[in-house]
Amino acid sequence: MTARPDGTDGGPVAPGKPIREGDAGADAAAGARPGQGSGTGARSGPGGRTQGAPAAGDPGSGALLVVGDVVTDIVARHRGPLASGTDTASVIRTLPGGAGANVACWAAHWGCADVRLLGRVGAESAVWHERELIACGVRPRLVVDAQATTGTVICLVDTGAAAERTFLTDSGASLRLEPGDWSDALLDGVGRLHLSGYLLFSESGRALVGTASAAARARGVPVSLDPASAGFLVDLGVDRFLSLVEGVDVLLPSRAEACLLTGLLDGAGAAAALSRLVPLVVSKEGADGALVARDGAVLARVPAAPATPMDTTGAGDAFTGAFLAALLAGAEWGAAAAEGCRAGARAVERVGGRPPARGAGAESTTYRAHAG
Repeated sequence: MTARPDGTDGGPVAPGKPIREGDAGADAAAGARPGQGSGTGARSGPGGRTQGAPAAGDPGSGALLVVGDVVTDIVARHRGPLASGTDTASVIRTLPGGAGANVACWAAHWGCADVRLLGRVGAESAVWHERELIACGVRPRLVVDAQATTGTVICLVDTGAAAERTFLTDSGASLRLEPGDWSDALLDGVGRLHLSGYLLFSESGRALVGTASAAARARGVPVSLDPASAGFLVDLGVDRFLSLVEGVDVLLPSRAEACLLTGLLDGAGAAAALSRLVPLVVSKEGADGALVARDGAVLARVPAAPATPMDTTGAGDAFTGAFLAALLAGAEWGAAAAEGCRAGARAVERVGGRPPARGAGAESTTYRAHAG
């Protein structure tokens, strides 16, 4: 039997239960954040909330709910090419990661006062991941999988000037999120729902995307999605992906993903073409910044912020988190994309995909999924 997220089986408190004002999700956001006072048009109120924004539940306010992957990153930074059959000197660190979790952490770091995350992890690292998310100001709702271990990604990072990375991915428990892990109560007080594209690469994840998206639409909550991986998109298929994201309000692909989804070689053309299928497309162009497209046309070209790359892992997640935080603070699309570029630049100057921890001590809800 699987423990229901609404707590009706007599188990832990429901993930959708309102969180007290004293939790770190609010406390950690109470101070000034990067992105506040930088063109978002919002002022920080008591507890880090924004003043002058619409009421909770409107597109410009409320909590951010992220549904997606929580994984363990093993980051190996090596200089020069890998030496086949022998040793390659590297600096190796084990860090918390996952596209969905990274987005949530960067959104909290960039000033979003209430960020929630639904994910699935293995029992062997559940406490660690919960603690790390809380330390970043995120309110985790983690399903502890009784059968699978936490996903693990080996990130091979070239320490050359571009700091490019290659991923070896074992998705583990993260791709076992399912509709049974969902409760409509998770949307209480939520202004935006963000879905990690990694959910689309498993049958149960695709079902959850459908369930969560339908629930959000019923409440008028806008939905964003990041395609997540060009490599996995090839396996899923372009047509299938596009059918699965029908109804999404904002698509945030990388340039490679946008080109793959349209068959076009030009990033601007690809973003414009996608915006005929999705209301708003924000294409992350790496060192070239970002493109904002709507109704078949590019509306804005946002330059990248200057940075000296150390590790590009999580740069796109940082962009997405800051972009969504800015939208919830009342920013318009172009200004939000500029905040995303600033966060991406900040991210590449760090090792790993997360911002620095900002606080600890929040209440969180972890419930267990049992076999059978």
